[in-house]
Amino acid sequence: MLELAGVSVRYGTAVAVDVVDLRVDDGEIVAVLGPSGSGKSTLLRAAAGLEPLTAGSVRWDRVDLGPVPTHRRGFGLMFQDHALFPHRDVLGNVAFGLRMHRLPRDEIDTRARASLALVGLTGFETRRINDLSGGEQQRVALARALAPEPRLLMLDEPLGALDRALREHLVAELRTLFVRIGITVVFVTHDHDEAFAIADRIVVMHEGRVAQDGAPSDVWQHPADAFVARFLGWNVTDAFGVAGAVRPEHLTLAEHGVAGTVVERTFRRDHWLVSIRTDDDDEPLRVAVTLDHQPPDVGTRVHVTTRDGTDVMIV
Repeated sequence: MLELAGVSVRYGTAVAVDVVDLRVDDGEIVAVLGPSGSGKSTLLRAAAGLEPLTAGSVRWDRVDLGPVPTHRRGFGLMFQDHALFPHRDVLGNVAFGLRMHRLPRDEIDTRARASLALVGLTGFETRRINDLSGGEQQRVALARALAPEPRLLMLDEPLGALDRALREHLVAELRTLFVRIGITVVFVTHDHDEAFAIADRIVVMHEGRVAQDGAPSDVWQHPADAFVARFLGWNVTDAFGVAGAVRPEHLTLAEHGVAGTVVERTFRRDHWLVSIRTDDDDEPLRVAVTLDHQPPDVGTRVHVTTRDGTDVMIV
């Protein structure tokens, strides 16, 4: 069990992480989600021992890790840039961390090959890093992190450099792999889809603090405040007579309702997202329009109302 208690990280007068409490249970997959600058990566680095704490503590099974250097914490680390060695082949990259543990040569080779098999790269042992695709390099970096059999795997935006189609494919693979091997994972990302697809639990961060911590379904359906709602794509508005939040797919264009002007429309694969500047609200309302309807042109005057049975949620 990983436990962060009152963890704060400051750089001079700038507060990056502000009194965060977080617990990750054995075998749990936790996604730390938030926009750039929210403190999520700094929190992960602090837990790993890569950033000094201004206050608080990091414990594993109630043992304080403060005096324990990063390489002795038993954590596997994987970052967006992968940090692979271009002068080593695939097997050499995966074996590197094992050599740092001064294991026997035969054991290093066996474990490195087993780790490559876990991520589907058997047969790639002698390939050069520069000859691999982005997705293959990501798998090599993951194999290297898994090879020492860490008690906790920590990933910081590991898919951020990949194109969306490849990321969507690898997200499903990661979730399957983590569950199959039963490893404890802390996964930092700014991408909603990645977080909700991979995690057992979502921790949303804002300005260095935890804004919400809960099961994916709870966080998605019941954002804790206006920030979380906006970050997850809800409309936060008082246009419907109450200050609250409503999802774009719960709004519809109608003959009567809140009046406004279309300021933008965007194709989103399975729907159009139409932004409407209302007469009484500075923040545009976003309405999901199904593909079987032609969305109104920019500049068109329209009316917006909630779909039947939909209530605006107070946040």
